[in-house]
Amino acid sequence: MSTSADAVISLRGAALSYGERTLWQNLELDVHAGEFVAVLGPNGSGKTSFVRALLGQRRLAAGTLTVLGSPPRRGSGHIGYVPQQASLSAQAMLRARDLVRFGIDGHRFGPRPRTAAVRRRVDEILASVGAAPYADVPVGLLSGGERQRVRIGQALATDPRILLCDEPLLSLDLHHQRAVAELVDARRRSHGTAVIFVTHEINPVLGLVDRVLYLARGGHRVGTPEEVLTSEALTRLYGTQVDVVRVRDRVVVVGAPDESPHGVRS
Repeated sequence: MSTSADAVISLRGAALSYGERTLWQNLELDVHAGEFVAVLGPNGSGKTSFVRALLGQRRLAAGTLTVLGSPPRRGSGHIGYVPQQASLSAQAMLRARDLVRFGIDGHRFGPRPRTAAVRRRVDEILASVGAAPYADVPVGLLSGGERQRVRIGQALATDPRILLCDEPLLSLDLHHQRAVAELVDARRRSHGTAVIFVTHEINPVLGLVDRVLYLARGGHRVGTPEEVLTSEALTRLYGTQVDVVRVRDRVVVVGAPDESPHGVRS
């Protein structure tokens, strides 16, 4: 059985605030190797801030946070990070292989030698995420799904023990949402990588997720999807009536304030 001592991420009494506004507080959470945790909640609930705290970019207002047994720090090679998609000009000359290489040695200053070993490693990574066919295509010309494959390759370049994904399904069609989710899931299953997956789109990952961290109204719920994504649990969290409807293999949340239903983005 996994224990707190085995956790790759551990939070105790954790809180995060912006000025006088508390995003979340009293968070107790252990994430273990190979676990897939989805982070859900309305805009402004602190989902991205949670990821930034894990990256060492934001300090907690209270409590403690350890990542791989130590306080989080910037630039750890043990953590892979897939940020929210940013628009790129079609004229940008940065190729898919260049982006992946930044994941290997982009932290170094000065010229980087183009060694055969590094090129082989880049090719291996591109192949592992299904991006080899467009390795030399400028990133600005790739589709959203293709670009996300490359970004996942970049995040995996250092063979991380933890993979943080911030809205990786944003602006993707259903086919590419599923492809990206399955790619991340394959990595955690083959390498025991812990996954923190921030998303508004729970349905593409519903069958892959071990637990859910749901942030809202300064509070939170942690548990399996069956425990958290219920009318009773979310009504208590929001303090107003929220209905969770299950249709076949899909979940729709209706009535959550300031939030589109899960699986439907406005």
